[in-house]
Amino acid sequence: MWIETVAYDAAEGRLKKLYDRIKGPNGEIDNIMAAHSLRPHTMEGHMALYKHVLHNGANRVPTWLLEVLGVYVSLLNGCAYCVEHHFAGLARLIGDPERAAAIRAALEADRPADAFAADQVALFDYARALTRSPARVPRSAVEALRAAGLDDGEILEINQVVSYFAYANRTVLGLGITTEGDTLGLAPGAGDEPDNWRHG
Repeated sequence: MWIETVAYDAAEGRLKKLYDRIKGPNGEIDNIMAAHSLRPHTMEGHMALYKHVLHNGANRVPTWLLEVLGVYVSLLNGCAYCVEHHFAGLARLIGDPERAAAIRAALEADRPADAFAADQVALFDYARALTRSPARVPRSAVEALRAAGLDDGEILEINQVVSYFAYANRTVLGLGITTEGDTLGLAPGAGDEPDNWRHG
């Protein structure tokens, strides 16, 4: 990482409390969260956004599919950190290594249609447009999501996941964050409250 961070053992006050909320089973702190350690208020904001965008029980789009979109956006942005973390998470959620591998191969080739039905491809078309050329996303991209069977609340969920990963990818890429020392694929359960989860 290209900036200083505060280690768990050196943390005090608000930072220590936040670290205690997000530490892994062996006391580890994911590097993307440790990157916020000089400004704990931004860590808290990141934690809340991540939790509610991807893992809130009120979401109706399946968590595994939100994770797939996160991996896709991260591939488009060249963010290996988020690809590895979230691929591990989606593979755990799917529970089928062959299916997970087929999804990853399709996303890496930028051919989602190789692994998803035609109506689901609209989600990837929208994610691609919003990631690569956000000022030129056409209204027809949202209409295609409706035609694929999503209601407007589910479209909002898709929008928020794609937007969150743009933020997370740029946090990682702009600070030189790597997966060194991280445990991949850990994540909260869908019904967990915001103070009972960790990134990944």
